Amino acid sequence: MKTFSRYLLWAALSVLIVAAGCRGKGAPEAGRPAGTEAHEAESHEVPSSVKLTAEAVAAADIRTVTVAARPVARRIAATGELEWNARRVVHLTARTAGRLERVLAVRGDRVREGQLLAEIYSPDYLTLQAEYIQAAARLKRHVGDTEEEGSSRAFLAGARERLALLGVPGSEISRLDTAAEPRPLLPVRAPLSGTVIESEVVTGDAVELGTSLFRIADPSMLWACLHILEKDVGALEAGTDVVLRPVAYPGQEFRGRLVLIGDVFDPATRTVEGRVEVANPAGRLKAGMYVGASVAAGGERTALLVPEESVVDDGGHAVVFVMTGERTFARREVETGEKFDGSVEILAGLAAGETVVTSGSFLLKSEIRKATLEDEHGHR
Repeated sequence: MKTFSRYLLWAALSVLIVAAGCRGKGAPEAGRPAGTEAHEAESHEVPSSVKLTAEAVAAADIRTVTVAARPVARRIAATGELEWNARRVVHLTARTAGRLERVLAVRGDRVREGQLLAEIYSPDYLTLQAEYIQAAARLKRHVGDTEEEGSSRAFLAGARERLALLGVPGSEISRLDTAAEPRPLLPVRAPLSGTVIESEVVTGDAVELGTSLFRIADPSMLWACLHILEKDVGALEAGTDVVLRPVAYPGQEFRGRLVLIGDVFDPATRTVEGRVEVANPAGRLKAGMYVGASVAAGGERTALLVPEESVVDDGGHAVVFVMTGERTFARREVETGEKFDGSVEILAGLAAGETVVTSGSFLLKSEIRKATLEDEHGHR
């Protein structure tokens, strides 16, 4: 029995020794590859500052300025969405019954003013052309006839008006004066240049009077529908300038004008519509985009400002270089706000009294990246 007890004690001690040895060898934890701990031990901070020689500072023409808080015109923040300018949207419908012989434009197409979009075979169109040709011929016969000329002119004017109501341009109507031959198909043309935003018809469709054919919007001037908080409405008035920042284009600004402050509050959000007209000549802005906005308002506020050239883009981050010592510069990420006549507001990342670089940031960015690469190679 004593022998058996000694055997159990010896076995237990052996297990403890083996387990201690395994821990001493740094066995990896479950689910982690071997060598992870060693790699983590070698991890290091990426260098965020650099010290230059006096010669390098002079060669790079590094200049600095002290960060300061200054009074600026008060602006109100809002959010909203871009939408089509309703004053620049047209809805084309069939002006007579018939059949679509050709459909030349579909949703998404860019079209020019006067461009042919579709052609309709219409018996009514043929009949009206025939009436016009007869009226023109009648007038020619009765020119100079005091009794018949007046009524002939009135009959021709009526025939012209009925064709114009179908959307036939005056030049095509006048062609009938000489050609005296009706056209078989009624053209449907774009009344303005823009984008086809809606079209459900295809070649061969039968159409009735009023059938929807195309909806076209001019994208060169859009509306931004802003949601103005109730507490801010009293500080705004129509006609003030607005800065729009689309979510799709970080860091980019588009300027517009507040043209309308709505009369009805949304009871759920306690906001009112603020309508902004914004030019879009390059077509980069799209209806439906979300935008942040800054609207000029009465009064002043204090903002921490630095020159625009102090803020540089570094991998999608807004960055400034702060002088932290003699010829020593640190990379600092910042959060920017409004722009004011060559200056940009700093919301976070800097404090008044710090010194930032205004010229030579490219060299500093390069030097810090070089130091980062050297540091990474040195730890491999």
